[in-house]
Amino acid sequence: MRQERVENITGLAIPNFHWLGLCDYQDMHVKMQAFTDSRTIESIDEVWFVEHPSVFTLGRNGSKQNILVESEIPVVQSNRGGDVTYHGPGQLVVYCLLDLNRLRLGVKSLVWGLEEVFIQYLSNYDVIGQRIEKAPGVYVEGRKVASLGLRVRKGCSFHGMAINVDMDLNPFSKINPCGLQGMKVAQLSDLGIQRNCDQVASELSEFILQQFYQ
Repeated sequence: MRQERVENITGLAIPNFHWLGLCDYQDMHVKMQAFTDSRTIESIDEVWFVEHPSVFTLGRNGSKQNILVESEIPVVQSNRGGDVTYHGPGQLVVYCLLDLNRLRLGVKSLVWGLEEVFIQYLSNYDVIGQRIEKAPGVYVEGRKVASLGLRVRKGCSFHGMAINVDMDLNPFSKINPCGLQGMKVAQLSDLGIQRNCDQVASELSEFILQQFYQ
């Protein structure tokens, strides 16, 4: 993936894309905040692609009542937006460390743009992705395939999007995903898209460039 400074025809520096593999959630949480707090107007945007060991994360607006069953899976408080969700191996988490002022994006346009990135990705495989009003994310036939949770500080975003690729979905039954009772989830492998997280990360980077940097 790209890790050098390159500019496109708009003059925007293309972000650094990093595939980091399996990473502890809390460790990444600390690193995202440190990167955001230390960056300057000259800092190049970064996109980190990771998988996490099994963990439930609770957003700033989350309620522990949406964790329905006690289990051995740890629960970690996060400062992202949104409610409770699950991360685990086989799910691609896309951390978007973007300078929104430089990209001339507001939070709503960033959310819409990230949804659009994944909708376009799905369309490349002849799968129709949809939005649901007041429930950020991307859905296929009413089942959630990608969830969003963001934080903005100093005009820069961190956290991002989680895409179910090929994973054990059972832990989602222990929560109300994103605080939505009865929400069904799906994954790319259910939709006939047989890719691993590394492959999806590589492919998705091109759609991110098209959406935000052209």
